[in-house]
Amino acid sequence: MTTIAITRHRPASVLAIIAVLFFLGITAVGGGLALLMGYTPPQDWLDGVPLITNWVVPGLVLGIIFGLGSLVTAYGVLARHRWSWAATVLIGLGHMVWIGLELLFLPAASALQLIYGPVGLALAGLPFLPSVRQYLRLWR
Repeated sequence: MTTIAITRHRPASVLAIIAVLFFLGITAVGGGLALLMGYTPPQDWLDGVPLITNWVVPGLVLGIIFGLGSLVTAYGVLARHRWSWAATVLIGLGHMVWIGLELLFLPAASALQLIYGPVGLALAGLPFLPSVRQYLRLWR
C-alpha cells in the first residue's frame, strides 16, 4: 500500500510540466490544423522567411512536433518514462527557437509570443529541478 501511495504522488513541478505540455499540445494541434486548413496569416508575412513559401510546413511543425509531441511527452511524464525528461527539454528548447524565429522573421509580433515564450522557458527549465529528476528516477 505504501508503494502505491508513493507512485501516485506527483510533485507540483511535475504537475506543472504535465499541464504546460498538455496546454502546448492542445493549442499547437489546433494551430497546426488551422494553418493546414487555410486559416492563415497574410501570405506576405512569409516573404522574408528563408525556405518557407507557404503555411504548410509551419502547420505541420506546429501540429506534429509541438502538438502531438507535447501530448506524447505529457503521457510519458505521467507514466514516468525516463525518455520524457529529455523530450520535455527538447520541446522547450525547440519552442524557444520557434518563438525566436517568429520574432525575427514575421513582421508582426503578437501576444502569442508573450504567452508561448514562457511556455518554452518552463519546459526547458523545470525538468532540471531535483523533484522532477527524482520523480523520473534520473538519479537517486
